Amino acid sequence: MRDLPLNALRAFALVYAHGGVRPAARELGIAHSSLSRHLAELEAWVGVPLTQGAGGRRGLSFTPQGETLGRTALAGLRDIAQAADAVREARSPHSVVVSTTASFAARWLLPRLPRLEAQHPRLEVSVSVDPRPVDLEAGGVDLALRMGRGPWRDVDCEPLLDEVLYPVMSPTYWRDAGRPERPAALTRLRLLHDRDSSASWELWRRAHGPAGLDVRKGPRLASSDLVLRAAVQGQGVTLARHRLAVDDLASGALLRPFAGLHVALGPAYWVVLSPNARSRPATAAVLAWLKAEAAACGPAA
Repeated sequence: MRDLPLNALRAFALVYAHGGVRPAARELGIAHSSLSRHLAELEAWVGVPLTQGAGGRRGLSFTPQGETLGRTALAGLRDIAQAADAVREARSPHSVVVSTTASFAARWLLPRLPRLEAQHPRLEVSVSVDPRPVDLEAGGVDLALRMGRGPWRDVDCEPLLDEVLYPVMSPTYWRDAGRPERPAALTRLRLLHDRDSSASWELWRRAHGPAGLDVRKGPRLASSDLVLRAAVQGQGVTLARHRLAVDDLASGALLRPFAGLHVALGPAYWVVLSPNARSRPATAAVLAWLKAEAAACGPAA
């Protein structure tokens, strides 16, 4: 144990996980050359080659010994990290970490959190923003709020909110465009696109037309929040998720030019729970509050 080159093993585990030196160096925050020195140190220590060259476009390739050591080192370090997180869970028993996307956090969750704090003053809710699926079993996150078509196998999840899509634009853009009232007008408007594939203009074209609508044109923005902000600024018309646009509609910052027309997505927002979430009183309280808030929102249609 005393002789183990732990820094070199950690570096190699990340190289194995990423399949390359550069992404591992970026994660560690060190120079590419420094990480390469760690690999050379480890190979000198074990006495056999661990990698087999650059590997072309597929990334770094590993010798059989490198595969064995990389897989074992990565699993061991993950176990250590999980155990350390559990020990550090000396965080307050009233602490709850919620993971969600930036758009849902900004437009639905954060405006409602003061009500949760008023009901449960001792709760400490932290919001983690990450668009990727979260490994709740790895610890650190108690529950995740996700958009998608659940339920998913092998996870504890339940639906939170349904959703519908409809076009929105700013009042100024609507007036400048001649006050459009029918979907046929979309052919002469500037379409704003959300990169979320479940909110694509193609879904609208299939449901309400017009058939000749060119859904390839128009800028694409990285999140639902950004595309709604662009619409508020009068940059075009976007296909909006009702749950995320409802406050802008209520304030008059956006309007629905084709009132009554929408595309139903069904259950679109889900709560995904960590293995021990239901047994933790703090997490159970947040879950009950989320359900109450969702019920108060009513159906999206």
